[in-house]
Amino acid sequence: MKYLFAFIFISQFSFAQSPYPQDYFRNPLDVTLVLSGTFAELRSNHFHSGLDIKTQQRTGLKVYAAAQGYVSRIKVSHFGYGKALYITHPNGYVSVYAHLDKFSPEIQKYIKACQYEKESYEVEMFPSPDELIIETDQVVAFSGNTGSSGGPHLHFEIRDNEERPINPMLFGMDIKDSKPPFISAVYAYPKNRNSHIDDTKKRKELRLIPHKNGDYSTEPIYALGDIGFGVVSNDQQDFANNKNGLSNIQSFYNGNKTFEMDFKRFTFAESKHINRFIDYEIYKEKKDRIQKLFVQSGNTLSMLKNVNNQGYIKVEDSTSSVYKVRLVDFKGNESWLSIPVIGKPAKEILEAPELKPSTYILANQVNELEKENVTVYFPTQTFYEDFQIDFNVRNDSLKLHKDVVPLMKSFTIKYDISHYADEDKDKLFIAKLYGYYQNASYISTKRIGDMLSARTKTMGNFALARDTVSPTIRPVNFQNKKWLSKENYLKVKIADDLSGISNYRATINGKWILMEYDYKKDTLTYDFEDNINSETENNLKIIVTDNVGNSATFEATFFRK
Repeated sequence: MKYLFAFIFISQFSFAQSPYPQDYFRNPLDVTLVLSGTFAELRSNHFHSGLDIKTQQRTGLKVYAAAQGYVSRIKVSHFGYGKALYITHPNGYVSVYAHLDKFSPEIQKYIKACQYEKESYEVEMFPSPDELIIETDQVVAFSGNTGSSGGPHLHFEIRDNEERPINPMLFGMDIKDSKPPFISAVYAYPKNRNSHIDDTKKRKELRLIPHKNGDYSTEPIYALGDIGFGVVSNDQQDFANNKNGLSNIQSFYNGNKTFEMDFKRFTFAESKHINRFIDYEIYKEKKDRIQKLFVQSGNTLSMLKNVNNQGYIKVEDSTSSVYKVRLVDFKGNESWLSIPVIGKPAKEILEAPELKPSTYILANQVNELEKENVTVYFPTQTFYEDFQIDFNVRNDSLKLHKDVVPLMKSFTIKYDISHYADEDKDKLFIAKLYGYYQNASYISTKRIGDMLSARTKTMGNFALARDTVSPTIRPVNFQNKKWLSKENYLKVKIADDLSGISNYRATINGKWILMEYDYKKDTLTYDFEDNINSETENNLKIIVTDNVGNSATFEATFFRK
């Protein structure tokens, strides 16, 4: 090991000289690299931190270590990355492999021993540098679809020694891409009430004109004052139809650069500011992600470069100018957007007075709202800016604005339930209401005496909900008092219709067994290779509990040789 750490020291010295070594990391799969997701792609509430590599719509492909090193972290969870492996390399970088189906035999043995020791499927371990040493080209896992994956693929990351994800393509990983980025919408934004665009003081969508050479333009806009712009734009690789992210966006006004966003590296702590970078209101209402080419308060993204006047242009009377946007993918394919801008005073703008709620939120201080039995507590700097909030309570239903305002922090909702009967209090929880039918969805709820509390990071409609129904458990591939000698796995379906599954525990002949929970299929699976059952006659017992404490017990006997 002393030679390994000597190599680390030498490599870290060279790391400062060459931050992105070429040909050091290999393709983690033995298939042609085709992506379903690119680095820093815009996702819900975060930037994508790696590459999503297609696995030919199947699981079980061999996953290779991108370079030599040691396994420094293993995490297994129901959601998020699912089964994930982290390898620290001698040059200081860490490669990450996520949504795995299973690990290689040596790593699988290590993590299963931890799971049985802790009697928990969800575990996180940090092996020492000499426990699981990895060589280049070593198979470390098999691709899968675990966690919050939307389909079979390998999520692959490279992080620096400060845990910042970096675009793996900067290290020489080659993806065939000959297509330039495309634009699907363009918007113009007056900065304040002293600005206007085509006689309006509100956001305006511009008519996009595509050209045969792949570039775009709009009709001239007539404006005055400080104006910003935003684009809905994506990229595609040659062998995939997925709408992926860009590598770089720049804007120019009369030839001078006003804004640049370089999607090269970011920190996980800043990723939440994606909701300030995009037009959050449009995203929530139309699902379009407008990338704003101007910087508003609270947007501290490190990917921002060369921003002049916060990215706004200043349009003066009787001027004729051109605003241009350059959109580039990682392979250097580019598209240009041109917007002619003519400085012209607005005609008299008669706007109907906007009816706003009376409750005012100040972003730089604590805000606490109370009505009837409900209290809402916003810590300081929960919001990016001051605004008037729509707040009302009626019959245990809470209306808390619309979910169109981006938040930096979670806030707390509290319900006083002292007016409920004692037998009902344990079955209550705070729910977020979604969709046209306002269906209730459980929010993690705590109870202290007669007070329920929950933390959330989105506004909208909330209510108290009551769950008195226990989860359901049913066998999938076996029957009570039947033989199971030909089966490799034991499977059951579990479900809960309201508050959702909180935890489960399974035993065979009184011994805890590891059952993998796939929430997307509502399935618990036990692998007979774990060899917990050594008897011919086996008694299976499964207890499943929902989030308010309702539990169900399933018992069966099976025979196996």
